[in-house]
Amino acid sequence: MSEKPALGDTKLHEDQTRADLENNVKLEAGDAAQRADYQGEQDGHEAPQPTRLYKRRWMIVLLFSSYSLCNSFQWIQYGIINNIFMKFYNVDTFTIDWMSMIYMLTYIPFIFPVTWLLDKKGLRVIALVATALNCAGTWIKVASVKPNLFAVTFLGQFSCSLAQVFILGMPSRIASVWFGSEEVSTACSIGVFGNQLGIAIGFLVPPILVPNVDDMDELAHHISVMFYITAGVATLLFILVVFVFQERPKLPPTQAQATARSIPPEQYSYTASIRRLLRNRPFILLIVTYGLNVGCFYAVGTLLNRMIIDHYPREEVNAGRIGLTIVIAGMVGSLICGIWLDKTKTYKQTTLAVYFMSLVGMIVYAATLSLGHLWVVFITAGALGFFMTGYLPLGFEFAVELTYPESEGTSSGLLNCSAQVFGIIFTICQGKIIDKFGTLAGNIFLCVFLLIGTIMTGLIKSDLRRQNANLLAKAAAERQMLGQDYGATALISEPQTPPSQA
Repeated sequence: MSEKPALGDTKLHEDQTRADLENNVKLEAGDAAQRADYQGEQDGHEAPQPTRLYKRRWMIVLLFSSYSLCNSFQWIQYGIINNIFMKFYNVDTFTIDWMSMIYMLTYIPFIFPVTWLLDKKGLRVIALVATALNCAGTWIKVASVKPNLFAVTFLGQFSCSLAQVFILGMPSRIASVWFGSEEVSTACSIGVFGNQLGIAIGFLVPPILVPNVDDMDELAHHISVMFYITAGVATLLFILVVFVFQERPKLPPTQAQATARSIPPEQYSYTASIRRLLRNRPFILLIVTYGLNVGCFYAVGTLLNRMIIDHYPREEVNAGRIGLTIVIAGMVGSLICGIWLDKTKTYKQTTLAVYFMSLVGMIVYAATLSLGHLWVVFITAGALGFFMTGYLPLGFEFAVELTYPESEGTSSGLLNCSAQVFGIIFTICQGKIIDKFGTLAGNIFLCVFLLIGTIMTGLIKSDLRRQNANLLAKAAAERQMLGQDYGATALISEPQTPPSQA
């Protein structure tokens, strides 16, 4: 069906309303039918529930964004100075690549138990576990700054990668639980913003804090400083989450969220929810296309140091700055896309346009990398980042629209699982292609898959279930108000019998 604006003043005819509800909100067989019947009963026989926006919502999303930043910083802190850590720990380049790929690999088996835990225990428990694991990982790394302790630093990175499982899919859930329908995409973008900013700092800071020196004791000192700073920040964020982070507001922010809250827990089955999601064809297409796009981004980020050093020897600092440019441009793209979605609700059109421009950006970046001018690489990498990284919140929000009223954490988790799988495949394959055929061939490899993803995105049917639910709730409220007005008018106009004639 075609997309509908969320802010229309047009009245919905009762028959059309009922048809939309059946087509867009009703779930499939099993316990899903019970949930749909319950929801229809709520819509048909009760007044719209009270909603409210709390100022605390901004503190919640900013705190989440901050601990997401701290975690994502560590994803790339080894890879961006790949050659330096190879020298310090006396390991090969593929081993250091795994310091980034462990983030992707850990996500795949753990995402399903984590999303189950999210549905059972809620956002606060997930936030506490995430920050605790991240904090523990940073202090393990502090103890690993010796050339013979690579296994210890890998253990610390594994702990941080496990924390990421409790972080990566949360932006859309926090946005839905805390924010109104006119700001939910912006809030999701802010949640993703923290992850992107952490990656940006991960590109920029390690090459500055850990210069490429030959003295091992001096190098150990520089690495230790970086690890201590990270551990201090992670500890502070863990304490803040303990005292500040709240599960959910007392009153829901939207009618869609009120309906989701009203479904009794005994009518919800996590495995049935997964089955419904996997039978949702538009969502399956989105899972694949999201994985292709974000997997390409992971590969570019992990191998960026190698690609830059190949063409611009001893430019580790500028490699970090180019990575920073990619992510900063992507952060701007994310915020612009989030605001645009809140204003227009054109989910498919925006997603397709950004995906296509990611392909164009990758082609231009691949063609200009070997020209010998670093300033050109900065420009083309920035253009690539604006669209490729800006795509992240679009995928989350489009998924929530296609799968409402399923859990936002589950749909986001499946998207990220796809991204991790493709990220590992693309990183390994592109690394091997670069070793054998050079950086141009490696980047063309990614362009081919971005082209496939663009075509598949065009095939996704736009079925905006959450927007339709909010429209139906608004229409029901308007009908109720009209009914009340009509009833009051009828009472006033009805002839009154004097007491003497009774």
